[in-house]
Amino acid sequence: MLNIFGQPKRFCDGVSRRTFLRIGALGMGGAALPGLLRAEAASGIKKSHKAIIMIYLPGGPPHQDTFDLKLDAPSEIRGEFKPIPTNVAGLQICEYLPRMAKIMDKVAVIRSISDARDDHSDFMCLTGRRRENEPPGGWPAFGSLISKVQGAAHPSIPAFMGLEPRMQHRPYNASGPGFLGVSHRSFRPEGDCKADMTLNGITLERLADRRALLKSFDSLRRDVDASGLMDGLDTFNEQAFGMMTSNRLLEALDVRKEDPKVLERYGKGDPRVHGDAAPMLNEQFLAARRLVEAGARAVTVAYGFWDYHGNNFGNARNDLPLLDQGLSALIEDLHQRGLDRDVSVVVWGEFGRTPVINKDAGRDHWPRVSCALLAGGGMRTGQVIGATDRLGGEPTERPVRFGEVFATLYHNLGIDVSQATVQDLTSRPQFLVPEGCMPMRELI
Repeated sequence: MLNIFGQPKRFCDGVSRRTFLRIGALGMGGAALPGLLRAEAASGIKKSHKAIIMIYLPGGPPHQDTFDLKLDAPSEIRGEFKPIPTNVAGLQICEYLPRMAKIMDKVAVIRSISDARDDHSDFMCLTGRRRENEPPGGWPAFGSLISKVQGAAHPSIPAFMGLEPRMQHRPYNASGPGFLGVSHRSFRPEGDCKADMTLNGITLERLADRRALLKSFDSLRRDVDASGLMDGLDTFNEQAFGMMTSNRLLEALDVRKEDPKVLERYGKGDPRVHGDAAPMLNEQFLAARRLVEAGARAVTVAYGFWDYHGNNFGNARNDLPLLDQGLSALIEDLHQRGLDRDVSVVVWGEFGRTPVINKDAGRDHWPRVSCALLAGGGMRTGQVIGATDRLGGEPTERPVRFGEVFATLYHNLGIDVSQATVQDLTSRPQFLVPEGCMPMRELI
């Protein structure tokens, strides 16, 4: 259950409905959380529950050393790693990804993401858009859009959960709810924000008294309100109190409740913060699966630090086996639990790496082309989409935009991107993806 006695904490990313779950938010004469729940529900809550898990790799992983090896390239480009066969005929990947090699029939590889920017930020990975010509308030993250369009699948679980920490390089946390506002910000339970999931300084008896008091005020306000806006307020008060007193969210986050064999399959990863980004916590992959089962529609995970300007191959030798274990466990787990048609997984970074290995044995930023992995969601997997040239520097077949991937993910949720819009701060309708981006026919 939630902790009844908590200590005041400074919010980790500012005041937000998704981290402000303490009972102190419920003031006399009205409740902030019910009001925000009303605003979210105005968009319409759907009965079906599809979901997206996004694994963001901060810094940009080397595509030539993972899923697009270039054996015919000169030595200063080819790199040190050898390819291994996978269970998909003709598809080879890096030797440090042996677990993934056994399940590549459950994965689609995009080798030709072509519209990245040279910008160390999660913005394009979470919005599918560039920053130029943003509307007032900015573009919302994909989970914020899902929260707005589809609402919560369960009243005790926020639609959009963010498991990433607040990283030292703040642009890795750049994306937010944009013009949709804080009511659609991701709920981030990590770090100090865990303290926000408490009912501070109040007993259950006092909580019941507060609920009764709110109902009294609501009755008074309803008596003097002739507009009808108060109708249904009791329902939203119940949702607010339900979220604060339910143990559903904390149960979902407690991976220790899993079978020890499942925990062993995912592994621990590495709890150390890598570079100026994130740890490599494999249990977060498991937590993401548990959250979507509990009712979350979108879950984001930031994993490691992939900005290998130096010692590219030494770093990759350490990091790839951890990713290999956690990611393969997640994909297999979804299939074993019958979630592979309902839950989509996307794995990517903000850009690729240079074909030429630099003087420090590293690869530098290369936004001209990068890789992405997709799994689940009922998509056609066991295939490679797009191709790059002999050096891995330019797309030669089927350039893919970030927005096309998002259009596909929204399609998997049952959202028609040709029709669905949200209003920005000027009341102008905005489509969920950039113009010209439609679901990828190769995948659906």
